[in-house]
Amino acid sequence: MGPLTGYKIIEVSGIGPGPLAGMLLADLGAEVIRIDRFETDIPGPPSKLDITGRNKKSIRLNLKSGKGKDIFFKLLDDADALIEGFRPGVMEKLGIGPAECLKRNSKLIFGRITGWGQEGPLAKTAGHDINYISLIGALNAIGGKDNKPTIPLNLVGDYAGGTMFLVLGICSGLLSVQKTNKGQIVDAAMIDGVSSLMTIFNILSQSGMWDLEKRESNLFDGGTHFYNTYETSDNKFISIGSLEAKFYKELLEKLEIKDIQFNKQMSKDDWPELTAKFSQIFKTKTQEEWNIIFEGSDACYSPVLSLVEAQKHPHIVERNNFINVDGVTQPAPAPRFSETKTGTPNPAPQVGQDNNEILFNLGYNDDDINEFINNGIVK
Repeated sequence: MGPLTGYKIIEVSGIGPGPLAGMLLADLGAEVIRIDRFETDIPGPPSKLDITGRNKKSIRLNLKSGKGKDIFFKLLDDADALIEGFRPGVMEKLGIGPAECLKRNSKLIFGRITGWGQEGPLAKTAGHDINYISLIGALNAIGGKDNKPTIPLNLVGDYAGGTMFLVLGICSGLLSVQKTNKGQIVDAAMIDGVSSLMTIFNILSQSGMWDLEKRESNLFDGGTHFYNTYETSDNKFISIGSLEAKFYKELLEKLEIKDIQFNKQMSKDDWPELTAKFSQIFKTKTQEEWNIIFEGSDACYSPVLSLVEAQKHPHIVERNNFINVDGVTQPAPAPRFSETKTGTPNPAPQVGQDNNEILFNLGYNDDDINEFINNGIVK
């Protein structure tokens, strides 16, 4: 079920951004076959907790063997796309790089996700999300003015700059194939994706509307009193995002503020003092008391909730943002479609769980499969 039903994606197993990309494509209906590592038997969490593995099939294939490569290429014959997240050159060293794959299937979209990209001085060096967002200028802009930069989980580099741009690249490639009958390589580098995500801040900084060197002094970085978080009397937090004048007016009305200084919403010189005054005001009530005051308003207010608390919020509950699959709470597939609706995900497979089904579908029989097992081709 879903808009990508009928598409076949091969995912060479990895960690983090690549598996999430495979999950998103599988959620939308694509058949995603994960080729799991053959060499090691590292114990991991139960497969039902491998949320990014949901809706996928698994074959444990020895890609260093000649016969393993034969099976790999046979999988590619009717595949639409491939996902891999190794350092540049690893797939080529294995003999299954883009040149070999596109020679086998000229319509294949070969999706590559890395931090630094496929070329450049840092291309083959190790790194993680924090390094990529540091080098591209994103991390320097996040955090308090008197503190070191704040690490925004690994959402910005790995998943926003990496996963989402890989999925965009693969889907765009699939559309291109329909018109050109020609596959291609998608180089999804996290530094490229994050750079694109920073577009608005490039615009604002070059317009003189954003100071990239002074954290917590701008519109969206905690520099204002009306776009900020505040502690409540019960040591919880709330968020305010009343950027537009009409929303800001409603905020002041809800807070019953008559102080004329608050009328100077966009006066940067007043922001620190007004932020301090807001801090005092919000500290006078509990989070729940503020929830009641702002309920249904356009003041752009939300409580700051933990992941567990979020799952119980009425709006989140009504939209079924979280679902339960085999006893595990997890995000529902997104986005939503009016016609090609997505179904409830299946739990992730155990490593190698679908060896036989996949091999049967490729035309191999029981004797072939037993031979593959005995010779260390599949496990």
